[in-house]
Amino acid sequence: MLRVLAVDDEEPALGELLYLLRADPRVRTAEGAGDATAALRRIGRALDAGPDGGDAIDVVFLDIHMPGLTGLDVARLLAGFARPPLVVFVTAHEGFALQAFDLKAVDYVLKPVRRERLAEAVRRVHDLVHTAAAPAPAAPAVPAVSAAAEQVPVELGGVTRFVSVDDIAYVEAHGDYARLHTDHGSHLVRIPLSTLEERWAARGFVRIHRSHLVALARIDELRLDGGATSVRVGDTDLAVSRRHARPLRDLLMRRAGG
Repeated sequence: MLRVLAVDDEEPALGELLYLLRADPRVRTAEGAGDATAALRRIGRALDAGPDGGDAIDVVFLDIHMPGLTGLDVARLLAGFARPPLVVFVTAHEGFALQAFDLKAVDYVLKPVRRERLAEAVRRVHDLVHTAAAPAPAAPAVPAVSAAAEQVPVELGGVTRFVSVDDIAYVEAHGDYARLHTDHGSHLVRIPLSTLEERWAARGFVRIHRSHLVALARIDELRLDGGATSVRVGDTDLAVSRRHARPLRDLLMRRAGG
């Protein structure tokens, strides 16, 4: 069973979160902290005690916006330890999801917290803790999941799902948002296209227009028509701006030549 610390500077929100956590049969204990400083003191005792000590904590449910240090600051500090507790973010703000998962968060739960959604987060934590505690199999060895298999968290009806970057064919700009297009649908995330361009350049994504970022490997055709350039990605035709046309042609030629 899980030993939990919940952190939120709003007392009603903290009380509700603790009530829901304590009602979950997978939770052994659930303590609360009203700010990051108190949380770090409690986590410090847990780290000193070790994973088998009486003060151990398995997971921290963290609000993001708090006075002083934010929940993201706390997670960054925890990342510096050898065996920190797992982290689940619980917040009213959906715009920090990518930062949260960069910090290896297990889940990202939006307020107001629904019992079913919180139970899913607890299940994920429980499964991870249980897997880590289980003895390693003798053989055959199970290959680890590659760190390269980056996933993007997207919210669908209050449930966080994960879209693999490898499944994304192209990305469309929507102001401060971006729409990720895959073979099975599209997902809107709150992150600018310029940020994804920088982040995914090493994964073969190229800017072809101020509104579009495309996975180079997903381009099926390059078309030249009266000075206008476009690419075909699956069933979709996308315009290529004049300043991106030559670099894109060069990239595709180098790729075709091996």
